Amino acid sequence: MIVRLMGEGQLDVAEEDLSSLNALDAELESAIESGDETAFRAALHALLENVRKVGKPLPADSLEPSELILPPADAHIDEVRSMLGDEGLIPD
Repeated sequence: MIVRLMGEGQLDVAEEDLSSLNALDAELESAIESGDETAFRAALHALLENVRKVGKPLPADSLEPSELILPPADAHIDEVRSMLGDEGLIPD
């Protein structure tokens, strides 16, 4: 799955890594729903860090379409809330 980290580029994330990312996504959703800025910031950073850890960076000139777009680490809680779909940022 090709994931775009806004402001950073694209990474290829293996299907077997999606379950761990979904767990982090659920934590992020929970923090957003509760309005807890501290938990939101921690969850967003954990999700992005994990994507960076498991993802394989694509070349900067790659034209692969992104299947997921994740917000930058400094995104505001309201920005991320508006990006959430029915299944969070990362579909199950």
